[in-house]
Amino acid sequence: MSIQVLEQVKKDLGDLLAKTPELGSFLEYVEKAEAGKALDKKVKELISLGIAIAVRCEPCIIWHLNEAVKAGASLEEVLDVIKVAVCMGGGPALMYGLKAYKIALEILEKRV
Repeated sequence: MSIQVLEQVKKDLGDLLAKTPELGSFLEYVEKAEAGKALDKKVKELISLGIAIAVRCEPCIIWHLNEAVKAGASLEEVLDVIKVAVCMGGGPALMYGLKAYKIALEILEKRV
């Protein structure tokens, strides 16, 4: 389910970028910011996941979970991120942490 949501988000984003090329420079910045340097890509994607949970952005959760898993993140690492995000975001983040947990199980299951 979440993979289909991710594919739809990517398609819709492509459509939006075709009509608003100015947003492309923002996405270029995001790509550069998320590239490995002092912190590797997996760590940066896990940080982004924690922020996505705390600010309650489900498409962001799916996107960054997928990228974190592609970069080698384990379920244990995702669970640690969920715990910290809930510390920062309280009860609402707990509900989005639950969504993240379920999505992580789905993505990790497909990886095996």
